[in-house]
Amino acid sequence: MSNESNNTSQDQVEDQITSEVAADEVSLMDELTQANFRIEELEQLLAESEAALAERKDVEMRAAAETQNIRTRAAKDVEQARKFALEKFANELLPVIDNMERALQGTNPEDEATKAIYEGVDLTMKGFLTSVAKFGVTQVNPQGQAFNPEHHQAIGMQPSAEFPANTVMMVMQKGYLLNDRLLRPAMVMVSQGGASVDVEA
Repeated sequence: MSNESNNTSQDQVEDQITSEVAADEVSLMDELTQANFRIEELEQLLAESEAALAERKDVEMRAAAETQNIRTRAAKDVEQARKFALEKFANELLPVIDNMERALQGTNPEDEATKAIYEGVDLTMKGFLTSVAKFGVTQVNPQGQAFNPEHHQAIGMQPSAEFPANTVMMVMQKGYLLNDRLLRPAMVMVSQGGASVDVEA
């Protein structure tokens, strides 16, 4: 009987130990499961924070780039305004230069009656051209040069044995540039070239 009671109490102790171990295992599993859930939550929060930070960085970089673009455009606009502020004024001066050139063509430097007028107009025009050149106005006189449609306006074309094809053979009105921007194209006559035809008798 004492063996049976010893066995029973030993079984009870073993059962109690087993149930306590099982309870500890269940408790440990619950803690591990809760810890895993918490880790997953923290990892998700970290990923969301990193995504938000990356988006914020992208927005800030775009804003900085846009600000730089605005500054660059503004600086370019100011430079353009500075370079070409005189465009209207320069256009108003071109007829004055044209009239001085016509006055020179109408006088003869060899004739004593018009020599003084010629020299006076010539000096005035040279001084005038020097003055406007200081502000970026330059003359386009393409006599004998290849025709350039960007700076020349062809009035017509004529055959010429003296000038090759597509060469300016006559300038009717000189053109002008303001800081390399065309103010007025040169009005020109362009050569078609000379066609040499052999005629047999």
